[in-house]
Amino acid sequence: MSDSDTLPPADDQRVVDLKQALEERYLSYALSTITQRALPDARDGLKPVHRRIIHAMRLLRLAPNEGYKKSARIVGDVIGKFHPHGDQSIYDALVRMAQDFALRYPLVDGQGNFGNIDGDNAAAMRYTESRMTDVAMRLLEGITENAIDFKPTYDGEDEEPVVLPSNFPNLLANGSTGIAVGMATSIPPHNVAELCDAALHLINVNPDASAHDLTQFVKGPDFPTGGILVESQSSIANSYATGRGSFRLRAKWEIEETGRGVYLIVVTEIPYGIQKSRLVEKIAELLLAKKLPLLKDVRDESSDDIRLVLEPRARTVDAVILMEQLFKTTDLETRFPLNLNVLDKGAVPKVMSLAQALKAWLEHRKEVLVRRSHHRLEQIANRLEVLAGYIIAYLNLDEVIRIIREEDDAKASLMSTFELTDNQAEAILNMRLRSLRKLEEIELRKEHADLTEEKGHLEALLASDKRQWGTISKEIEALKKTYPLTNPDGTPHPLGARRTVLGDAPTANADEVTEAFIEREPITVILSEKGWIRAPRGHATDVNDERGFKAGDRLKLAIKCETTDKLLMLTTGGKVYTLAGDKLPGGRGQGEPVRIMVDIEEGQDIVDLFVYRPGQKRIIASSSGYGFIVGEDEMIANTRKGKQILNVGAPDEAALLVPVAGDRVAVIGQNRKLLVFPLVQLAEMGRGKGVRLQRYKDGGISDLKTFWAADGLTWTDSSGRTYTKPTEELTDWLGDRATAGRQPPNGFPRNNRFVG
Repeated sequence: MSDSDTLPPADDQRVVDLKQALEERYLSYALSTITQRALPDARDGLKPVHRRIIHAMRLLRLAPNEGYKKSARIVGDVIGKFHPHGDQSIYDALVRMAQDFALRYPLVDGQGNFGNIDGDNAAAMRYTESRMTDVAMRLLEGITENAIDFKPTYDGEDEEPVVLPSNFPNLLANGSTGIAVGMATSIPPHNVAELCDAALHLINVNPDASAHDLTQFVKGPDFPTGGILVESQSSIANSYATGRGSFRLRAKWEIEETGRGVYLIVVTEIPYGIQKSRLVEKIAELLLAKKLPLLKDVRDESSDDIRLVLEPRARTVDAVILMEQLFKTTDLETRFPLNLNVLDKGAVPKVMSLAQALKAWLEHRKEVLVRRSHHRLEQIANRLEVLAGYIIAYLNLDEVIRIIREEDDAKASLMSTFELTDNQAEAILNMRLRSLRKLEEIELRKEHADLTEEKGHLEALLASDKRQWGTISKEIEALKKTYPLTNPDGTPHPLGARRTVLGDAPTANADEVTEAFIEREPITVILSEKGWIRAPRGHATDVNDERGFKAGDRLKLAIKCETTDKLLMLTTGGKVYTLAGDKLPGGRGQGEPVRIMVDIEEGQDIVDLFVYRPGQKRIIASSSGYGFIVGEDEMIANTRKGKQILNVGAPDEAALLVPVAGDRVAVIGQNRKLLVFPLVQLAEMGRGKGVRLQRYKDGGISDLKTFWAADGLTWTDSSGRTYTKPTEELTDWLGDRATAGRQPPNGFPRNNRFVG
């Protein structure tokens, strides 16, 4: 068989650019995902699946005052008529619309097991029953009055609404989340009473109100699960102005006293979208891993209300510090993102500000009002036409009866005799005999007058933009009265009251919170001459054991401290590095090189290592005799690269970092000259070269210390004997900073150090 015999006919052959074909198909898929699945419509806040569920429930007559129907029946109708997708995905959407912990204002009134905040799934759709809530009915209000457009369903056999009339700001009130192709949306729920106030402000006061103006009314998101919003007003306003940002949400907690100074912490509200059971598991895992040293136990004592009990390790534990620790490590604190990306007029994806989102809803409400008014005018015109025919018939009742009884074509005769329209003649012929009573004419004229008056009102409404906005304002005020923040007696309204409290984060000291993660234990930090460091547990006494050092290495210094301490280390380059006590290698072996932990520059050595004490001040000095006072708080370095404190240039280098404990400074040089001067002559700086401490012809600084004038100058010789020289006897060495000084008193150590 030849190749030509295996090819299809020439008419079926096409050359397709693969790149172009893929681009077209992927773009088609992306647009479908964006518009038909992931992003809500700015006007009614619904995605197609939710809109179709509500529409199907309307057709099944599942109003709030009607009986429930099986959820399986609703899902079946949605699949068969409007949404040809998986039944489970539709049922999942229906379930979420019924969960009062998922939606701020549920759209479905569910009967049966619809899941819980622990993350348990709902019962199968054959076991649960559903009907619409009042909010869903408000979304549908006017749907039969030509308020919105309909489009053919997927099979062309029926019609479905393009958008719902939406007499409820559903987009912002219930929020929405979704992931499309190349874009996503994340909108938190809000309080409808606050949204109504903001909408009324836009209508009646300032249509160009800024996000900052609207935050007077919309204080922030209002989540169905409550919690505390700890976000600054400026941050909230900025998020609402740009349509992008995030909101920091914390669990609500309280202290419950149990007597004798012992207390428990009880969490009563958790952040939105967090599964309670998973949250408890996470806390328990951290507890077992000993990462929560302040916490002793966690218990879930929830029933209908949330009650998580946290038991502190001891009565002395600060509850605020403990909670800050939990906020930092668990989902008791979360950030809910804001990405107000919606379909503008159901077609174009757009990131809107708060004002734009409210205006999109208000413009939709205006369009619905105009369309319903036109629809009502058409109904009134038709009814007035029929009423005019009825009145003519009553005025000529005997003749009408004669024509109907005797004429072959009664309709044509009526139209010609009384100059009636086709509709009027048809209505007269369809009139019931019981309507032919004396008082009917009066009622017809009254109805005619009422409809004429209503027609005038509607025509005036359609002719005036101001009247239209006035009508919308009244609708919004009525909505606010239905879902107020409080009842008339001042008690919180069950559905309208704000649930998420606005608050500030507790002002806990960051260092205290960090320390709370560390189990406090005594350690001895051992640093060798070659820069190896280790920290055995306990306050070791035998720190000079040669087995703890590598060959040719020996002890440089040893410090007794605790795992919660920070250590500051000065190098010859004038940089200070921060080491955490709990991060140092243990006492086994010879430790680790300190250069692995921090980035000490090549050619620089360690000058000193000491425990950081908040508020303590030190004098830092270079080998050439320049220095200044610096606070230890200023020396804390947050990175491995350290913090430059003393500016030195080769061959000069940092030499001393001495604590300030007095009002006099004693400095001695390598030339064995001692100088004493007042501490006030030294400036306090955060960084710099400093000022000259002592003048040298050759050599540099050897040692430095501070002392109180009242106590005198003290030094220790190589034999361990201590000498004290009263200030009155130091007259020969007293002078100003930057002078040369004189030979030290007799008995001063030969190594030119205050400690021999």
